[in-house]
Order: sequence, then C-alpha cells, then structure tokens
Amino acid sequence: MAAQGQVSPWVAGLLCRCPRCGKGPLYQGFLALRDRCPECGLNYGFADSGDGPAVFIMLIVGFIVTGGALIVEILYEPPYWVHAVIWIPLAIVLSLVTLRPLKAVMIALQYANKASEGRLQ
Repeated sequence: MAAQGQVSPWVAGLLCRCPRCGKGPLYQGFLALRDRCPECGLNYGFADSGDGPAVFIMLIVGFIVTGGALIVEILYEPPYWVHAVIWIPLAIVLSLVTLRPLKAVMIALQYANKASEGRLQ
C-alpha cells in the first residue's frame, strides 16, 4: 500500500502513468517507453520489465482461452472452424489489450520497490 502522498504502483501501472507522479504518460508508442516523465522529469532509464509481462499474459490468456474452448467443446461440440473463429482472435485481442498495462504495472512495482539488477561484489 502506498504511503500518504505516494502514487499506488497498481493504479499508476494500470493507467500507464509515471510511477512517481501518476500524471505523465509512460509510453510514447504502443510499448515504447518515453525517456523521462513530461510532468515530473523522472528518468525511465531504470525501467526494465524483461519478459515478465509476456510470461504472465501467456499464462493468464492461455488459461482463459483453453478453459473457454474446453467448456464450449463439452457443452456444444461445434466444428473445429468455430473454435478457430472464436478463440484465435480472442487470444490475440486479450494479449494486446493486457500487455501495455501489465508492463506498466511491473515497471511501477520495480520503481516502488527500488528493484535493480543484482551485483556481484
């Protein structure tokens, strides 16, 4: 939970806003990060979400699509082309819709927890 006056990393991430001020936009393109926040000047050089968002999205969307396909198959037994028409576009749309906010949440949590690369001494 964020302290008084701090921005919640969950709110900032889901809104794709700066993790420090919560006002400036995080992205300048679909997934391209800005160099710094136009509102507070925070340098986004620390931000490296890696493959984390993609892995979580594959697990979550895969669970939803696979579960939905199994339920539809058991209840209605439609032809395979119906599954392709329903589940392939749904998997693509869900993946694209959730990628930006999930990447932003991971960056905001990285900022809030002062996470950095491990160093050998």
